[in-house]
Amino acid sequence: MSSIGKLMKQAARVQRQMEEVQAQLAARTVEATSGGGVVKIVAKCDGSIASIKIDPQAANPADVQLLEDLVLTAANSALTQAREISNNEMGKVTSGMSLPGFM
Repeated sequence: MSSIGKLMKQAARVQRQMEEVQAQLAARTVEATSGGGVVKIVAKCDGSIASIKIDPQAANPADVQLLEDLVLTAANSALTQAREISNNEMGKVTSGMSLPGFM
């Protein structure tokens, strides 16, 4: 088989594997908290936020800025974890690929 044919088969196989991994990542979640658990964010490894839970005692109208900061911190932490998992899983699929012109 020509090297182009081998490359095409390899690319098709990797594409199928990537689609499978992406589906698995969409179902996989991570959880992050801030403020000692006052704010809890669950993120999916496809880069979306699945849920946000806030302890009702933290909802003091005088502390809205603090609550916003806690939500932001937990969301960024959850998304960072999800991105790391996604990158690791996708890296497993593409490892060993020898595509000309790519690192």
